[in-house]
Amino acid sequence: MDLIQIDRCRAAASLPSIKEKQTEGPSYCVRLDRENKGLDEGNMAETDGYQNLFGLMKQRFMSFKNQKYIKELEHFQGLAEVQSPKFMVIACADSRVCPSNILGFQPGEAFMIRNIANLVPPMKNGPSECNAALQFAVTTLQVENILVIGHSSCAGIETLMNMQDDAESRNFIHKWVGNGELAKLKTTAATAHLSFDQQCRVCEKESINQSLLNLLSYPWIEDRVRRELLSLHGGYYNFSNCSFEKWTLDFKRCNVKEEGSSYAVKEQDFWC
Repeated sequence: MDLIQIDRCRAAASLPSIKEKQTEGPSYCVRLDRENKGLDEGNMAETDGYQNLFGLMKQRFMSFKNQKYIKELEHFQGLAEVQSPKFMVIACADSRVCPSNILGFQPGEAFMIRNIANLVPPMKNGPSECNAALQFAVTTLQVENILVIGHSSCAGIETLMNMQDDAESRNFIHKWVGNGELAKLKTTAATAHLSFDQQCRVCEKESINQSLLNLLSYPWIEDRVRRELLSLHGGYYNFSNCSFEKWTLDFKRCNVKEEGSSYAVKEQDFWC
């Protein structure tokens, strides 16, 4: 990067403060709009080459900066000081399932973690990045809702359903999706008459509910749910027909045991 480019970046980074916004904000936005006129957002799937991909990424960033950040400067400067999200979202790492796009979460609204098959391991399984993020969201940020989002055609769930009991434990994927073993057992016991693909669809939803039960194995989550300070929700996105199912775990009707736990749900809704 040459000195001219560095100076431009420094100048762009010197955004007006909240106090300066009234006098400099409008002209500043116009100036940036002119500088970036003609930047059209494209599709990465239709873009070839390393430079072109990052060129597209730059266009998207500048579009966000001009159309969102600058126009809502006071809001974003507030977020720079503190975050107070209402939601903790646990979603699949699948590139087709982006909660911010699907559900419209804006910066500061949801603390998120994404992993293979949107699984929450029980506390007894030990530390993981998932429960570390959960602890921060619940005990520090004190979110009011945890939403576990699954989706159709989940390769992680398909891997779980295909896995043999003696699967190689050194396989990172197998070891992780093994956290959904209880959901697999419940699914196979109830759906022996269904095809494998149909069983996978059932397990995609069953694993969400098992993850909701697993959340209750953490004392600092169970305590806040019991005191009605925290609600646990499930969501299922079907990207084949663009529909979304939402439900809430009914804590008072759940039976959480080491073996033979059961769940009940309420406030079910279907968006299509």
